[in-house]
Amino acid sequence: MSAHAAPSGIPERSGRTRWRADQLHGEQAEPRARTTLWWTPAWLSLGAGLFLSLVGVLAISTTRPDHALRQLAFLVIGMAAAAVVALPHWKHIRRMLSVLLVVSACLLVFVLIPWVPESIVRPRNGARAWIALGPVDFQPSELAKTVYILALAAWLSSTRIHQTLRGFVAVIGVTLVPIALILLEPDLGSALLFLPTTAAMLIVAGAKKRHVILSIALGLAFVPIAYGFLLKNYQRARIDAILAQIAGDTRFEKSEGFQGWRAMRLVGSGGVFGVGEEHARALVVFNALPEEHNDMIFAVVCCRWGVAGGFAVWIAYGVFVLGGVLTAAIHRDPFAKLSAVGIVAIAFSQMTINTGMTIGLLPITGITLPFVSYGGSSLVASWINLGLLMNIGLRKAKLGDRSYLDE
Repeated sequence: MSAHAAPSGIPERSGRTRWRADQLHGEQAEPRARTTLWWTPAWLSLGAGLFLSLVGVLAISTTRPDHALRQLAFLVIGMAAAAVVALPHWKHIRRMLSVLLVVSACLLVFVLIPWVPESIVRPRNGARAWIALGPVDFQPSELAKTVYILALAAWLSSTRIHQTLRGFVAVIGVTLVPIALILLEPDLGSALLFLPTTAAMLIVAGAKKRHVILSIALGLAFVPIAYGFLLKNYQRARIDAILAQIAGDTRFEKSEGFQGWRAMRLVGSGGVFGVGEEHARALVVFNALPEEHNDMIFAVVCCRWGVAGGFAVWIAYGVFVLGGVLTAAIHRDPFAKLSAVGIVAIAFSQMTINTGMTIGLLPITGITLPFVSYGGSSLVASWINLGLLMNIGLRKAKLGDRSYLDE
């Protein structure tokens, strides 16, 4: 069957054919029950997620022991949430997408309403991105990222319109909606994660390579415009600071580039195998690195366990991605396959941006390190995504099933 041909008995309509579930998987003469598969590559991702979470607790204890106990409590909550998400068949979660989309959109708009009191929406560093829930804060953008992945997977798995230029543009246009809402908070770091995640899912879903390349080229061409007219002054200052830092120019070291320079020094102070807990704690205090338990936790990891510890964290993320990619590769249901791809893509993108800004390769954007950084919203959201990945891995489609993604 050619790359553009429809399955037997299904008419082609210029790439706009909508596919029913039975058409996407192919007809089976004798339907067989789907079974739970206890051996799945998703276990690799689970092991990596647990390792990273425990590394995070230990790293946080290096600088803020009281926060480490709270992080451990968040870990327990996150693992419980992952178990709850993994229990029902992922088909039931897909049926709830309409409700989840409405709730997610309403929460993103809610934090932007100016007359909502600060006792409910607590601004942090000038951003209205958190909703106070008693002793903890909830970040709606974390929910939005997960719901977006599932919604996009459902859309791409039910139609091939994204394989046309018009459909491709439509997907990008829809993606800009949550990006715009999150940028208004403003939260540039979280907003940036949607683009590479969308690109990965579109590629796996069969989007034309020329469309992907064209969109990347247009995005790069748009960067100077965004720098000159859309970014705020402090965001432009961060870009100027990282460019100067890469060039060895220290003029921003005590102003816009303070956090980046301090992070790099803390990373370098760990050497190859680290300096140990007590010495690392002293270095963190002496360097006065802002957000060392949150956005800059990777610097603490490298200080305490050295370059070896940093590479161990990167390897763990590699194992996480490997488990997710293998889970997607062996799954025949397009929705499940694309959801798994989205989950690993957003985690990998977030890790790349966070560690890149910590070691001085990317500008500071204020983004957490998945599973490792302190914070209930980030940690629980990471474990919910992991629970979804386990759900997909444990319920593989029938061996004979095929979808249009296999053509």
